Amino acid sequence: MPDYMFLLESRLSPEQRNALQVMAEIARAEALNIYLTGGAVRDLICGAAIRDLDITVEGNPARIVRELEKHGGRTLEENERLRHYEVLLPGGVEGSVSAAREEVYERPGAKPETRWSTIIEDLRRRDFSLNAIAISLNLASRGLLLDPTNGLADLEKREVRALSMHSFTNKPVRLLRSLRFAVRMTFKLEARTADWFALAKERKLHETLEGEEVGSELMQLGREENPIAILKEWAKHGLIGAIHPRLEKRAPDYESLARLLKVREAMAGAGYRTSLWAPVLYYVLGRLKGRERSSALHRLEFRTKAIERITGLESEAEKIIKMLKGRKTGAPRETYAYLETAPLEMLAFIQTEYSQPKALGKIKNFLYKWKPLRQTLPVAELEMLGVARGPQFDKIIEAFFQLQLEGRARNPQDRVPALRKLAGIKEPKKPKPPKEEPKAKGKAAKTGKAAEGAPAEAAKTAAAPAGKPGKAAAPVKQPEKVVQAPVKKPEKTAVKTKPAPKKKAAPKKNKRR
Repeated sequence: MPDYMFLLESRLSPEQRNALQVMAEIARAEALNIYLTGGAVRDLICGAAIRDLDITVEGNPARIVRELEKHGGRTLEENERLRHYEVLLPGGVEGSVSAAREEVYERPGAKPETRWSTIIEDLRRRDFSLNAIAISLNLASRGLLLDPTNGLADLEKREVRALSMHSFTNKPVRLLRSLRFAVRMTFKLEARTADWFALAKERKLHETLEGEEVGSELMQLGREENPIAILKEWAKHGLIGAIHPRLEKRAPDYESLARLLKVREAMAGAGYRTSLWAPVLYYVLGRLKGRERSSALHRLEFRTKAIERITGLESEAEKIIKMLKGRKTGAPRETYAYLETAPLEMLAFIQTEYSQPKALGKIKNFLYKWKPLRQTLPVAELEMLGVARGPQFDKIIEAFFQLQLEGRARNPQDRVPALRKLAGIKEPKKPKPPKEEPKAKGKAAKTGKAAEGAPAEAAKTAAAPAGKPGKAAAPVKQPEKVVQAPVKKPEKTAVKTKPAPKKKAAPKKNKRR
């Protein structure tokens, strides 16, 4: 059995771990039990990227949401009927908070009656077993896995299994959802689930899909890693018409979607993570006419802000391009200041849709050159120079960044001198060279020349006593005496060595004895 506490600590990002800690502390103060549920647990176990955190509360989550806002969270959407809140948790983490509930159907396909329940009943009423897993975040049972429908076994078998034979009848939108999960996780439909899927198709339940449910599923498509494969799988099973009937003949703009995904991949490689659901949906409906696109978004019950965000992509992109081509963004610092306020999804859309070399060049410089420079500013070097943190410190760092935008002070050896100049710190004085060094070099040169001209004198000076170094320089002035000296020495040494053989007469004395 895996260590789910270890998974919580190792697989979540620091921001996500902090958000869960804040949630757990708020729930403990409010005496509520909370659990990490749904897709977050599924992705945690499977090793997939965890995009958002789904929290289920046994009780009313409104109290937790109010406290979250005091800790820096923000409510994005609210469904009072289901007690479901889409929130932005502290640290910019996306997530949701909902009450544990069960759904009771009077008959298959009827609208359910909602009842507030425990976490176990909440897991059992879900769509598929892989989404019916939870991990406790409570102090007494933190890390405890709850799996009442044996979803772990289905994850190991890599299958999508519906929890009821009436699953597609009660909610036909699960036809789209089951294929989305299968494509995303490279799973297959479990045998009985595949039979129930085919039966629902025969009964034409896909023609009864409600616009709001399809719109919600389309929003989830916009956040998928591979929306093209999901769209093609929907088209393969005759479900693409649920978005708009014309899409059965006019396929989505797959080529533009592929370009958008390449741009997203490049941006992700540079550390930029942003939701591109609006450009994705723009290209899903891209082959439709303007009125058809607008009517489809209204039929799918998108909110007004979402509709304006999708339909206004072109006009917003043209404004940005016009600004980038104008004089107001002529200098790098002006371009950087302007693009820093532009949404990342707009920059991705412009790179996908338009071919304006000047504007695209500035966008790429901003994303892949200037922003990385911002992350490597010499804060530590400035502190080592003795500048204390404060407004002046920030001003110097900002001025240094402006220099780098202009192409200066980018080499490591130029960083500290530039910081000194900006901070008004004088360069340290270089130590003066010692005065004796030139004289020593002159003497060495003279002695070297003397040694080349008179090798015999070099031998004489080597044999001289160490205590009289001055005598070596005297023969240089009188080269004639220096030449005569080594000639006489061999004669003296030869005379002294002759008496040596006389000592061998010792054996004659022995004979006399």
